[in-house]
Amino acid sequence: MGALIGASVGMAADEGMERTLEIQVLHQQAAAESMHTQEATDLHVKWTARRKPVPDDEERAAQVAQTLKQAIEKYKDYRVALNKGFQPFLPNVPQPYYYFMKKLNGFKVALTFDPAQPSAVLYRRTERDYELIGALYIAPKDASERELNSRVPLSVAQWHAHVNVCIPPKGTTDWTRFGVRGSIATEKDCAKAGGRFVPQLFGWMLPVYPFEDAPEKIWAR
Repeated sequence: MGALIGASVGMAADEGMERTLEIQVLHQQAAAESMHTQEATDLHVKWTARRKPVPDDEERAAQVAQTLKQAIEKYKDYRVALNKGFQPFLPNVPQPYYYFMKKLNGFKVALTFDPAQPSAVLYRRTERDYELIGALYIAPKDASERELNSRVPLSVAQWHAHVNVCIPPKGTTDWTRFGVRGSIATEKDCAKAGGRFVPQLFGWMLPVYPFEDAPEKIWAR
């Protein structure tokens, strides 16, 4: 949940300042949903297809995870992340996990993939501080599965995107109907409700937990 993040940070401006709050809520919803297992039948989530593994897939994925782990180790002190340009997204809103996003890294994803430069680092809030648990990669929304596979093997990890999203009319806050968990999931129903239908909201996302001790945990959906 899906920006959400990184490459999608600038989208709020594109929507107009009057929509900033609604976009922020959608970001928050997508962020929360990105950290939990979604059902395969979820109308608002699209997953990349699981590919048949080829000989170097596991090694390539392990190299990405190791590179990421080494790169973000220093961010276990969240103040280091702040000093490096990562900013918390909605820090005062209770969330299961908190994204610290770096806009520059987000803009780079359209051009190249650097495993050492995630679009966001992920923290769990503790009583006194933040605990680093992982990072989030973002890819352009128009990236093909072939391109996503070139970044991280699709036999090991599954990217996801937030789709079929109805952005509510201005001033509406009924998130039971609108947004990435709303009941509205078709362009026709969205139009009837006075909303604006977005086939795909934000880019492709891949949370990674490189401090875990097994591949199925590192690349957990």
